[in-house]
Parts: sequence; C-alpha cells; structure tokens
Amino acid sequence: MSENKNTAQPVAVGGFSRENLKKVAIAAGAIIVLVGAYFGYKYWISEPNEKKAAEAMFKAEEYYRIDSLNLALQGDAQNAGFLKVITKYSGTNAANMANFYAGSCYLKQGDFKNAVKHLENFSTNAPQVKARATALLADAYAEQGNKEKAVGLYAEAGKTFDKDDYNSPEYLFRAGYLYESMGKTKEAIEMYQLIKEKYPKSERGFDIDKYLGRLGAVE
Repeated sequence: MSENKNTAQPVAVGGFSRENLKKVAIAAGAIIVLVGAYFGYKYWISEPNEKKAAEAMFKAEEYYRIDSLNLALQGDAQNAGFLKVITKYSGTNAANMANFYAGSCYLKQGDFKNAVKHLENFSTNAPQVKARATALLADAYAEQGNKEKAVGLYAEAGKTFDKDDYNSPEYLFRAGYLYESMGKTKEAIEMYQLIKEKYPKSERGFDIDKYLGRLGAVE
C-alpha cells in the first residue's frame, strides 16, 4: 500500500518556490534598510560633521602658517587646535588632515615620538601630499636614530610623486646619504644614479657626480 504524505511542498512560482521568494524579499528589505541608513548617516551626520570639522580647523591652520605651533596644536580660548579636531571629529577628512598638521608641528618642536604617532595616522591618495607626509615621517624616524625605517621612507617619498623635480630629488638624496652612512654602498649608488638620470637639472642633480665619484660610480 502506498502511504499518503501530507507534507506540504513549496509551490513553485516561475521556477522559484514561495519560500525562496520570501527569503529574497527579506534580503531586499535588509538592503533597503542599509542603503537608507547609509544615506541618512551621510546627509544628517557625516556631511554636517565634515563641515563643522573643517570650520574648527580654520584658526589652527592660521596658527600653523605663522609658526605658532602650541596654539595650532592646543587651540586658544575660543578656537580648537588640531588635537581637539582629531578627537572631537574622528573619522572626518579634517581630522585626518589634522594628523598631518599635528605631526608636522611636533616634528618642528622636536617631539619625534608624537610626530611619528600622528603622521602614521594620516593617509591620503594625493601623491604630492603623500610624498611630503612620508618624508616628514622619515625625518622623525631619522631623528630618533631609526635609520632602517627612515631610509626606506625617504626612498618611498622620492618615488611617490616623481613629477616634483625639487622635492623628489631631495628625498632621494637623503635616502642615498643615509644608505651611505649605513655602509650600504650599492643602495646609495642606486639613489644617486636615480637623481642623475631623472633630475639632472635639479639642485641635487648638479653636484650628484661628486657623491657618485666618492663611491667609485662615476661613468
């Protein structure tokens, strides 16, 4: 005898069961909620925060331009400094840029530990700014006596924005000179040769043969 089975089977709708359609509907609803949350965050929280952060940075940048470094970092009675922008507006573009400024301020003040901290927290896709920030970070590590870290960063900075025929050869030269001081002649020659090939008319390029010559690498 055949056994009757009353177990209900999902009804197919266009090759899809109702159960699957329900799952798709739930998933679609979740996506709509996420998209709504994203745009809500963007227009009601993120963008207003960006504007407030940029406004808060204005006076600190003015202090930075006139080398009032403590005021740039700490702010005054009415205006926020870079450090407050970083903490109060964390996650904004302004806070990210404030890390660059703060690192530069600390470097000028000789506080190399804090310079490293803030410069490492800064990021950018703009090659010219990235090259500058990388070179400042190299300066901070060099001042701490960390030659291995510094020399790699100088070399990176020199290659990041190679259209800059003033700063790029300078960063490459610092890398070469530091390699030379570390006894890494081959690496030093590579940096000096790069200056000679790519930036012969730069300030460093004019006398680079002198440095290559003392390493026995003049053609």
